[in-house]
Amino acid sequence: MWLKPEEVLLKNALKLWMTEKSNDYFILQRRRGYGEGGGGLTGLLVGTLDTVLDSTAKVAPFRILHQTPDSQVYWSIACGATKEEINQHWEWLQQNVMGTLSVFDSSEDITSFVQGKIRGLIAEEGKVSLVQEDDPEKFREALLRFHKWFALPEKEKLVTYYSCSYWKGRVPCQGWLYLSTNFLSFYSYLLGAEVKLIISWDEIWKLEKTSNVILAESIHVAAGGEDHYFSMFLHLHETFLLMEQLADYSIKRLFDKETFQLIPALSDPLQITKRGLETHVRNEQFRAFFRLPRGETLVEVYESFLWVPFSHFNTLGKICVSENYLCFASQDGSQCYVIIPIREIVGVDKPDSSSRAVTVCVRGKRALRFSEVRDYERLANSIRRRCGATASPRHILAGGAGAESCHTLIEHFEDNPEEVALMVGQRDGSKAVSTEALMTVFHPQDAENLDPKMLKEKMKEQSWNIHFAEYGRGMSMFRTRKTRDLIVRGVPEALRGELWLLFSGAINDMVTHPGYYSELVEQSLGTSTLATDEIERDLHRSLPEHPAFQSDTGISALRRVLTSYAYRNPKIGYCQAMNILTSVLLLYAKEEEAFWLLVAICERMLPDYFNRRIIGALVDQSVFEELIREHLSQLTEHMTDMTFFSSVSLSWFLTLFISVLPIESAVNVVDCFFYDGIKAILQLGLAVLDFNMDHLLACRDDAEAVTILNKFFDSVTNKDSPLPPTVQQGATANSERTANSKVDITDLIREAYEKYGDIRSEEVESMRRRNKLFVIQTLEDTTKQNVLRVVSQEVKFTPADLDDLYGLFKRQHFLSCYWTMNSAALLHHDPSLAYLEQYQLAQQQFCSLFALLAPWSHCSSCHLLSLWAFRLLDENQDGLVNFKEFCCGLNILYSGSFTEKLKFLFKMHLPPVSLPDGPEDGVIRKSPERGRGKVDLQAYLKQWQDELLKREESIKDLPRINQGQFIQFSKTLYSLFHGDAEEESLYRAVASVTSLLLRMEEVGRRLQGPPPPTETASAHREPTAVPETVSGLLPAPCASETALQPQEVEWSFAFEQILASLLNEPVVVHFFEKPVDIQARLEHAKVTQLKV
Repeated sequence: MWLKPEEVLLKNALKLWMTEKSNDYFILQRRRGYGEGGGGLTGLLVGTLDTVLDSTAKVAPFRILHQTPDSQVYWSIACGATKEEINQHWEWLQQNVMGTLSVFDSSEDITSFVQGKIRGLIAEEGKVSLVQEDDPEKFREALLRFHKWFALPEKEKLVTYYSCSYWKGRVPCQGWLYLSTNFLSFYSYLLGAEVKLIISWDEIWKLEKTSNVILAESIHVAAGGEDHYFSMFLHLHETFLLMEQLADYSIKRLFDKETFQLIPALSDPLQITKRGLETHVRNEQFRAFFRLPRGETLVEVYESFLWVPFSHFNTLGKICVSENYLCFASQDGSQCYVIIPIREIVGVDKPDSSSRAVTVCVRGKRALRFSEVRDYERLANSIRRRCGATASPRHILAGGAGAESCHTLIEHFEDNPEEVALMVGQRDGSKAVSTEALMTVFHPQDAENLDPKMLKEKMKEQSWNIHFAEYGRGMSMFRTRKTRDLIVRGVPEALRGELWLLFSGAINDMVTHPGYYSELVEQSLGTSTLATDEIERDLHRSLPEHPAFQSDTGISALRRVLTSYAYRNPKIGYCQAMNILTSVLLLYAKEEEAFWLLVAICERMLPDYFNRRIIGALVDQSVFEELIREHLSQLTEHMTDMTFFSSVSLSWFLTLFISVLPIESAVNVVDCFFYDGIKAILQLGLAVLDFNMDHLLACRDDAEAVTILNKFFDSVTNKDSPLPPTVQQGATANSERTANSKVDITDLIREAYEKYGDIRSEEVESMRRRNKLFVIQTLEDTTKQNVLRVVSQEVKFTPADLDDLYGLFKRQHFLSCYWTMNSAALLHHDPSLAYLEQYQLAQQQFCSLFALLAPWSHCSSCHLLSLWAFRLLDENQDGLVNFKEFCCGLNILYSGSFTEKLKFLFKMHLPPVSLPDGPEDGVIRKSPERGRGKVDLQAYLKQWQDELLKREESIKDLPRINQGQFIQFSKTLYSLFHGDAEEESLYRAVASVTSLLLRMEEVGRRLQGPPPPTETASAHREPTAVPETVSGLLPAPCASETALQPQEVEWSFAFEQILASLLNEPVVVHFFEKPVDIQARLEHAKVTQLKV
């Protein structure tokens, strides 16, 4: 490997290096302790020194130095891991450089030429792969060590590396931690003791920062039933965050089959970089905090003060700029932040430079003043550029022409409102379905109704109107503590839909996608999928007691929203609980608004909640348990089994308490959720348990605890709700238990914020990442146990061997996803399939693994036999083989009788298995999609019926094998015997059986009919009648001879004939019946699987 030229002090270096070759300009040296006589104490000391000091010599024991005759300075220009590699560099220098150096007059010119040549070679090598690294030269050296030490495929992308200590027992081993796309690797070499560790990210159960008496701070990694601790990092927090990112990236790619098509930095696993991962995480945090659409990326960040008019002071914070939004968040504890869509900015004014301030004018006669911006001119120009260069007053002002102020511009838009509508992207046809919120249809407010509840509702509305007047209304509204206080007290019925859209960020999606929902409704109309069937089944189970969903109006709106979303996102399709959430959204929002609210919930606010495994809900339940242990320790001490909280709280998270609280109380919870996210649900859950602490501590079993919580939820009321009794779910129940104490939902929410409001969203997200690994691996372990239980009934492998086989099969499936985003497993992943079908192998992956495990792995035609085995085991011809099919095939080869093994080989030579062109690799043609596409339910029913009626295949059911197939079958037998101790005896036995079968066929045909009329036919058959070697089986009748004798019928054999003949050859029977060491094959496969 060529190195960036660096000076070397040769006097001290001679203590560690020995010269092998030299000339006037170059020296080739070998590291002491390597090569001939490289052992002993010298080798141990040098090896330890190389590892601890990060020297490239531990991997590259050879190097080339550049020198000039009249200079004492030497320059390292190349290194090599082997003598052959360094000799190639030496020869290249001899052929391409040495002849040129003689034309230079001075040593400086020679050295300058050599350095320029070497740098040019390095630049050419790293033009693509190292262009994004911070220090390409140092990274190249680390990459060389990485591949040399761990022998992983060269496609594996090294992301970064750190110096650290790995604790082996109580002894720290100083070495290097390498983080790559798919693996965590560590290497240490101290005084002859080599420590090498390779862990794939998909095997990790736990990843956390820990500290104890011995280790001040370390990173704990749990994988494969073992605990690993790494410490003494220079930047431990940075290392841990990057490890979290890589683990999460691996989970999404391998378990969720995410392809990252919209994220260029992560779309290619061969080009993942540290910078790309950090940028991705920063963008995700930016979008999550400000509730922005998925496509937004953080472009610029500025520190500044924002003038807060209602408080009359400047608040310190950061300005975050994306392509379509200008956002500000305070950092002084005032909890003030504001989101300004670029579409709402009507001008940018720049006052005198002494204030370093930028004033942004937005619609509604409002202006925001950012002061003390270090690079205020750049910020102003950036905003102007994003506003667009259109022929409008905004463009004139942004270009600097004229001295108009922002107020003049606002006056212009007041006089020309059509321009404002054009700028914000509004269109007349943006309403896809012209419906109102169902609550306004089924419960219109009576303006003249002056009962106490309505008066209080009016007071709430007045409070919000005052807030709007002070803080603004719409997207650019200031969000502060006062905003949260108003949310906690409950949102007025008339403003609920508007504020849900605003705080969830759904308003941004709706405004920027005019007409999108109406198009989805038209496209999804009349589709028939598994999702639509499930939707129809649940339509009348969605708030059935509410009048809105006792009519066709509400049911039809609910159907359109759910069906449209299933069409939009087939990966989720439809999941139970979505109907409950959507029905509540439709009560307070118009149909199109409800659709975008559902998008915000499913795709941003509750990620991974609504899929087959509800991973997101399970992760948040684990977070909830962690918070219970931290804040309600008395409860955890009393209830040792924490799974109770998981079982009882699942519906809380999936339906945001809607399924357990009366609707008039539940909507207050939804108000808080849209403002604070999942943090609000966690806080309320803790408050519920805290409120019932005494009763729960007195419980004797889980059933009693469930009863207590159910009674509590029944007692929750909303005393301020203006809804009539016909709408309120809890009205009837409350009237029947006047004696019981009631809990007002507003008081409960206020208590939740007072006691647990200090839980930060950042902490929740960190706990989510930490618990997601454990949840995923727990689900995977459950899936594995279910699969092994089913498969163990079909095969004779021991539980331990079956467990190893599953691990190898799963790893082989992942290998198809490790280094590409275009594998069949990713492109055709169907989350609706049963657990037995979740991991499947396409043709290439199957052949690689089957060749490693099959007893015939040493035969010359191993790949061809693996291909035929794949086609034979792929019974439904979908281009994929699942674990059960794979194990059944191996079970025949390892545990089957002689007849079963021979039948397996026989069937491999029958069409269509043995045809040159088989089914297309990896194309799933029979799996239904959850979101769109027709589903042939009749085909499924027939398939299940066939499986139920499936009977044991008889040897009499097998078709006869023709001449060409029989010849190939014989060749296969010969290839299986190759290398066996009884090879000659086996060859003779097969030749004898072949000869006997051909003679029997010839005699049978003569007895059945008259002899051929010509001698030509006889002459044609005689040479192939008694072959003595394999070559005697190769010839087959050519096309011209066959054409001359159309009346001749090719001979064929039944399986019974072949079986009976081979049973008379004990050596063949013994070959197939001798036991094979499956454990040795499994261990060999574990070692070599990654190298194939």
